[in-house]
Amino acid sequence: MDEQQQNLWTKDFIFISVINFFLMLVMYLLIVTIAPFAVKEYGASTSMAGLVSGIFIIGTLIARIATGSIIGKVGSKKILFIGLVVSLIATAFYFGAHTMPLLLVNRLFHGVGLGIASTATGTMVAQIIPPSRRGEGIGYFSMSSVLSTAVGPFLGIYMSQHFEFNIIFILCFVFAVIGLIMFLFLKGASPVAQPAAQETLKKRFNIANYIEVKALPIAVITLLAGVAYSGVLSFLSFYAIEVNLVKTASFFFLVYAFVVLLSRPFSGRLLDVKGAKIIVYPALILFATGLLVLSQVQNGFMLLAAGALIGLGFGNFQSCAQAIALKGIPVERMGVATSTFYIFLDFGFGFGPYFLGNIATAMGYSHMYLLLMGVVVVALIAFLLLFGRKKAVAEVV
Repeated sequence: MDEQQQNLWTKDFIFISVINFFLMLVMYLLIVTIAPFAVKEYGASTSMAGLVSGIFIIGTLIARIATGSIIGKVGSKKILFIGLVVSLIATAFYFGAHTMPLLLVNRLFHGVGLGIASTATGTMVAQIIPPSRRGEGIGYFSMSSVLSTAVGPFLGIYMSQHFEFNIIFILCFVFAVIGLIMFLFLKGASPVAQPAAQETLKKRFNIANYIEVKALPIAVITLLAGVAYSGVLSFLSFYAIEVNLVKTASFFFLVYAFVVLLSRPFSGRLLDVKGAKIIVYPALILFATGLLVLSQVQNGFMLLAAGALIGLGFGNFQSCAQAIALKGIPVERMGVATSTFYIFLDFGFGFGPYFLGNIATAMGYSHMYLLLMGVVVVALIAFLLLFGRKKAVAEVV
């Protein structure tokens, strides 16, 4: 057990987590500010502002489809370097995006960079975590994303209220530089693809090059949860203005992260020991409850309570779902399995804001969050149908 403990907290594990933190920090900092930026600077409509926010994730989605199929052949470290460089270039280009078309193109390009880099970090971590502690290890690794979901939106909302948008872009560029510098300290030896995997890669087209079938059921459920959470990420700042809780809203994601950081070590261990169902059912119920509370917000306490419930719900569901997606996957297929999981998550994050922007315009934000509560309930039912009677699949041990 002591040896396993040391094997989990290796230098590579820590450095990959730190790099992932800065990657996701930039993503979340911009995802809550770029829509208001588009409205303020270019007079964009609500739905177009949602597209500006979501097209980033579409770029990420495109990158993951290609990246997952070649990681086993090229190596995770080389792929990570390419992704970090593309991300750095994209953050610099925000200063030259003086029109809506240029902004959309750069958001797409930036998403490609993040998709390449984050697929690499997720794959590298999955490869170095001891299989018997995968749930716990992925839980700790995903804390880097959890921290970024708190610090990024908090910085974004605060800075958009006190500084010009160019200052936000400068900060994002600095974070991208730090991530690239951290890469230089990464040892990151990646395993070589097995012959069977290489043979698959040689085929002109094979769906197995891009999608891991074993990961599809949980990926579809993650898609539904991702759509629901995209409504929180992209439109919370607009909703806060509507309910006159702008100052409180800046602390929403801090509360979200705080409760996840408190619960994640326990949920990760439970995942390894008891299986996934003991985490997924409560998590989705808490997520749906948080969206219900958010839809009925009348004061700051209710808004922060919604943040806590959504954090306990979606925050723990996401890491658990990723562990399920990697269950029983051979090392040479982990890149494709990781890519498959994130493709569906990104699809929800990317297309969700555009459609939800239209719904919010027609129904209002409160009714939109009620609708998203229903989406999470559908996700819960889907998990029950797909995994409820499949103990061997649902458990991640």
